[in-house]
Amino acid sequence: MTTEAPRRAVLAGGLGAIGSALARSARGGALSSPAEKTILTVTGAITNTNGGDAATFDRPMLEGLGLDGFRTMTPWYDRPVRFDGVRMRRLMQAVGAFGTEVVAFALNDYVIEIPMSDFECHGALLAMKRDGVDMPVRDKGPLFIGYPYDSKPELRSQQFYSRSAWQVARLVVT
Repeated sequence: MTTEAPRRAVLAGGLGAIGSALARSARGGALSSPAEKTILTVTGAITNTNGGDAATFDRPMLEGLGLDGFRTMTPWYDRPVRFDGVRMRRLMQAVGAFGTEVVAFALNDYVIEIPMSDFECHGALLAMKRDGVDMPVRDKGPLFIGYPYDSKPELRSQQFYSRSAWQVARLVVT
């Protein structure tokens, strides 16, 4: 009977730690802070932040989420190009997004609403590189939301071309 009290204490301590971890998970988590120039800010319906109610990213942080890519034709280039970057689905997971749309704001004042379902269904990408080179602001960079247009006929339409925002600087999850 004397060993029962220590077991209860250990069990209670373990359950307390699990409860604390679950509470942190429900609240969201902190992201690391950018060490370099911030190139993307995400706000709105998110749980994981690194500065107030925002999640800010520099290029290494975005690359750290895991790079992916595809080769596709676009209406903006006369040959197939390769885009590499972070899948929007993965970025939304990283910030703990819980909305249904993302409003993308570009440096050139372009604003577009994108259904979050596009990220899962169509593999939208937040591209940072075109043909292996960082995308400069003067040519759709530093960030470009693009789709693998060649993968499905419906992606080769004005609906998806208009959702393909370049010079992206800010995303608001709603």
